[in-house]
Amino acid sequence: MHPILLKLGPLNIYSYGVMVAVGFSTVAFLVYRRASKFGVNRDMVIDYLILVLVSGVIGARILYVFLNFGYYKADPIEILNLSKGGLVWYGGFIAAILASVWFANKRRVDLWSIADLLAPYIALGQAFGRIGCYLNGCCYGIPAPENFIFGRTHPTQIYSSILLVIIFVVLLKWQNARRFRGEIFMGYCILYSCKRFLIEFMRGDNPRIFLGLTVSQLVSAAVLIAALCIFKIKADEWKRKVSAGSK
Repeated sequence: MHPILLKLGPLNIYSYGVMVAVGFSTVAFLVYRRASKFGVNRDMVIDYLILVLVSGVIGARILYVFLNFGYYKADPIEILNLSKGGLVWYGGFIAAILASVWFANKRRVDLWSIADLLAPYIALGQAFGRIGCYLNGCCYGIPAPENFIFGRTHPTQIYSSILLVIIFVVLLKWQNARRFRGEIFMGYCILYSCKRFLIEFMRGDNPRIFLGLTVSQLVSAAVLIAALCIFKIKADEWKRKVSAGSK
């Protein structure tokens, strides 16, 4: 655990923040290069990514504070302290979707095309973020068996990071075979929600609130169901169009 990556006099450079910055920079570079293949203006992509990052962090922080309100009620100023992490992914995900809808309407761009373009890179960015979690010591796992090679607890952050890289590769290859708008983004939602639901069983920091499940597992189940339904609807629409075009 190395929460402070570097000390420059009185200034502390935190590992989590560095990994988020590295992840965002990597994602921005790769999305910028690939944007034209999806008919998305490259210059607009940077504006969009900054909006998604800011709204995502705010949403993720709001949900984290809400779930840990007892702590922050006693010390409200800590709400502004992000040096130790304290973000809930689904809060950021919801906020980023709302911001994306607003952005698409304002700029008059196709939201599904942007979502399909970004989907693989969301997973890649998360992979960097989970490494930051590991260095920071948050999002840790349940106690591990004795003499476990990685220490006293399961490194769920590393497990997640590896799975997210796999999701990134799968979605990147899937992009080349995209059939309909929204297919890749819904694929991301399906794969990520399954990954998160399973990983949560090994998390040691999230309380079980209903039927032995965590808040993230309940949200993951809802996201999975919604994504499967939307995927089927859009796939059926695509099949009807193909069928009509072949007649």
